[in-house]
Amino acid sequence: MPGAGTDHTRPALEGGPVVILVEPQLGENIGMAARAMANFGLTELRIVAPRERWLHAKTRAAAAGAEFILDRAAIYPGVREAIADLDFVYATTARERGQGKPVVGPREGGPILRARIEGGQKAGVLFGRERTGLENDDIALADAILTYPVNPAYASLNLAQAVLILGYAWMEAQGAPLPFTQKRRWPAAKRDMVVSFFEYLEDELERRGFFRPEHKRPVMSRNLRNMFHRMDLSEQDVRTLRGMIVRLVEGPRETPQTRKRKGPKQTPKGTRPAPVAAAPDGGGE
Repeated sequence: MPGAGTDHTRPALEGGPVVILVEPQLGENIGMAARAMANFGLTELRIVAPRERWLHAKTRAAAAGAEFILDRAAIYPGVREAIADLDFVYATTARERGQGKPVVGPREGGPILRARIEGGQKAGVLFGRERTGLENDDIALADAILTYPVNPAYASLNLAQAVLILGYAWMEAQGAPLPFTQKRRWPAAKRDMVVSFFEYLEDELERRGFFRPEHKRPVMSRNLRNMFHRMDLSEQDVRTLRGMIVRLVEGPRETPQTRKRKGPKQTPKGTRPAPVAAAPDGGGE
C-alpha cells in the first residue's frame, strides 16, 4: 500500500544508473531496495542469482508502492552477465580490497554517474550480499569503487540503506529541488500596522510601570521593537499579539456561560429594591 507522500497523479522520475543486487537472500530486502530506488527516480533493477521464490507477498509489501520496479526486474545468473551491456560500473564496499581502483564517496560518485549517463553511457552500481557483501571477483569486474563515509567501527549497512544513499547522491547531483518550500499563509504586516501595535503595547506597559527607571525607556522601547521586527511578522501575527495583550489588560471576555455562572444581578447592600407597580385593577394575576 502506498505510504504518506506517495502521489501517483504527479509525473514520476525515471532513468538513472542501473541497480544490481548480487545474490540477495531476503525478498523483503529486495522490496525495500525497490522502494528506495523509487524514492529517487531509479527504475532499472537487476538481480543476480536471487533465492528461489523471492517475489512473494512480503517482497511486495516491503516495496510500499514500488512494485512496478519488482515486476520489471531482470534476473541474471552471474555478475558478468548482469553488467555485460554497461559502459561504467561502480562496486560498493565498506572495506579496502587492495585492487588499486579509484575510490569515491557519494558526493563525488553522483556527479560522475550523471555526467556519464548524460553523455550517452549506460552505468550501474553493484551491491553485495546482505551478510558478506561483494566478493573480490565481483569487484574486479567494476571500473571503480563507491564507498560511504560511515562509522569505521560499524560500517555495515542494510541493503536498502545502501541503495537509498546512492539514490540520494544521484538526485543531489542533478540539483533536484525540494518537493516543497515554506509558504506564507498570510501577507506580511504593513509598517503602520506594526507601529500601531508597538504604540499600544508601550502605552499599556507604561501604565504598569514597565519602563523604569524612566531614563532607560528609549533603550527599552528600541529593544522591544527590534525584537518584534526580527520576527518578520505577518498581519495575522500582529492581530494575534494585539488580541493577547487586550485580554491580559481587560481580563477574560464575558461569555453566556460566564454570565450564567454569575447569576442574577444583585441589589447593592444598603439599598431598597424599586417598588413594583400595581396592576390597573388592583388584583393579582
